[in-house]
This record gives sequence, C-alpha cells and structure tokens, in this order.
Amino acid sequence: MTRPIPSAAFAASVPATRTAVIDGLPAAIDTVAEAAAPTHRFLRAAWFAAAVEAYGGTARTILAHEDDMPVAALPLVAVGPHLLGLMTVPGSYWPFRSMPLSLAASEAVAPALLDRAAGIARGVRIGPVYDDDPAATQLIAAARTRGWAVLDRFVARSWLLDMAAQRREGVWPRLSTLRKNRFHEKHLAAHGTLDWRFLDGADWPAGFAHLGTIEDHSWIASRTDGSDAKFTERGHLAFWRAAARDPVLAAMFHAALLTVDGAPAAFSFDLDAGPVKYAIANSYVPTFAKHSPGKLLYWRNLSDALDRGIETVDWGAGDSGYKQVIGADRGPAIRDWLLLRPGVPATLGRMLAGVWRRSGQAADEV
Repeated sequence: MTRPIPSAAFAASVPATRTAVIDGLPAAIDTVAEAAAPTHRFLRAAWFAAAVEAYGGTARTILAHEDDMPVAALPLVAVGPHLLGLMTVPGSYWPFRSMPLSLAASEAVAPALLDRAAGIARGVRIGPVYDDDPAATQLIAAARTRGWAVLDRFVARSWLLDMAAQRREGVWPRLSTLRKNRFHEKHLAAHGTLDWRFLDGADWPAGFAHLGTIEDHSWIASRTDGSDAKFTERGHLAFWRAAARDPVLAAMFHAALLTVDGAPAAFSFDLDAGPVKYAIANSYVPTFAKHSPGKLLYWRNLSDALDRGIETVDWGAGDSGYKQVIGADRGPAIRDWLLLRPGVPATLGRMLAGVWRRSGQAADEV
C-alpha cells in the first residue's frame, strides 16, 4: 500500500536554489558547461571572455546553485544606451548566444535567475538562439509567468544534415557524387600538388593564419568591406584567437584545409560539440572556383566527421541550395529575444513589440 510523502520530507527532497551576481566570468561557468547538454558544452568561461575581449563590455554573471553545485550561469554585458538599462548574453553570433544550464538543474532555476536579473537590468536580450534551446526556452517560459514582456524577432531557419541517417539509408556519399569529386579533383591537380589536411587542438591559434589568408583572397574581401570575415584582423579573428587559449575549446575547433603547391586554397571551419558539428565558416580562393575546391574539401570533412562519431551537421542559416543538395533538412527557427522586467519596462516593451519584430526577418517562411 502506498502512502503519501509527508510535506516536510517532500520539501527536503527539492533542492534549494540560490543565486548570486558575480563581477566577471567565474570559473564555475566551466563546471556548469561540463554538466550541460553535449551540444552546449562550448559555452565556457573562455567563450564569453573572448566575446568581451573582442567586442567590448564588462561582464557580470548570475550564478545559480543547487545542492552546493553550480547548475546555471547567465553571463551578461550592458548593451545600448546606459539609461535603457539593457543587458545581453555575450558571445559569437554563431553558433548561438545562449547560456550553460546543467542537465541536473531543477525547474526553479530559470525563475530564480530572472528574479536576480531584475535587480541589475531592466531587460535581458538572449539570442539569436534556436526555438528548442534548453536554457532560453526555460527563461522565456519563466518570464511569461512572472509578468515580464517577452519580445521576439525571427532571424532565420536553420539547416541540419543528419549524416548518420543518410548513412543508414544506404551508401553515402553516393557513388555518383564520388565520381564527380574525382573528376574535379583530377582537374584541380593540374594547378599544382594538392594537400588535404585537418587542423585541431594544438594547431590553434596559429592555424587561423591559413584560414585568414584564404578569406583575404576570397569574394568576401573583393565584394564586401571584410568585416564579416571570421579569421582576419578586420573580421572576427580576435574572438577566435582568444577563445582558442582555452585548450578545451581549442579541442572543439576543427578545420579541413586544402593547399595547392603549399598555398592555402580552401578551408572549412567547424565547432564540434558532442554529436553535432556546427559549421562556422568555409571559403576558397576564386582562382580554383571552376573545380569546386570547397565542395571537394567539405565532402572529405563530412566523411571524417562521420568516422569520428559526429552524427549531425548544423549549418545554421542561409545558402540553402547546396545544403539541400547534400541532404540537409530544415531545422528549428532562430530568433532573437528581449525580456523586459515587470513594470514600466514591460509596459513600454509590449507597446513596441511590433518594432522589435519588424527589425528581424519578415516571416517564418524565410
């Protein structure tokens, strides 16, 4: 016969949640990240520190503990005019801007983080993040139940390639793809000796120089101001160079590199987190464009990843054509969220929700 649990015993079984605001980015962030979902374990202290170093700001972290263990960390930096009192989660714009949340955290953590955030900010921006992001979804749900205004704007649709499923369904890559690749590789070799290699771990940060050289000779340098390049001084090199100082992050950074007669010709750079490969950037020198060096390199990169236990490639947004040809399907939507605390900020936020929404993409069908 079952008996009801006495209320005192039940209360004792629920972990007490306590939060604190800490100046800077404490090492406890790494403890939380290591206990988070494998896909989010790159959200380490060094990841956020790299963003602060590269893009500016002064970080403060809201840390939540349960059973004397850190279970959530919400790093924040001020954003926008000081009078607005807004703060945002720092980070690279890709893969996403979220926070580490331990798999052991209780449902009480998100409300506790928001209550603490209300004491230091009028509003918190989190994103861009996926619709299924575990930390963001809990914060957003808590905000709605606690009287915060919740504003969202659509950014894009993501694209996911389930390599493991493709392999289970048959030969992948298809034999026809391999024949085409051999044809292009044969003609590419007419330009010089081809060398295919992979960079990771100890190859950083020195290896970024090869990637930056390719970007300096690519379309991004000739058709834009170069500010969106990932590995040049004008672009985002400062972020990746700083992040790579953390050996744990450096081990997650993986690149495929093609050189022709020793000169960098094409690259593909990814962040490997658990079973997922986040495709960060790829580029090639236009001299070799006719022979599809980027495509040749990426097929090698995908095969290598599958052999290493990577199951899914997260391509993020944009350039859906070639992604679909390879076999990618649409993934979760990517959105930017603004949470405004109860009172005047929430009231004004609800009045301006349309403005925030229109600053994103026009429709979820993008």
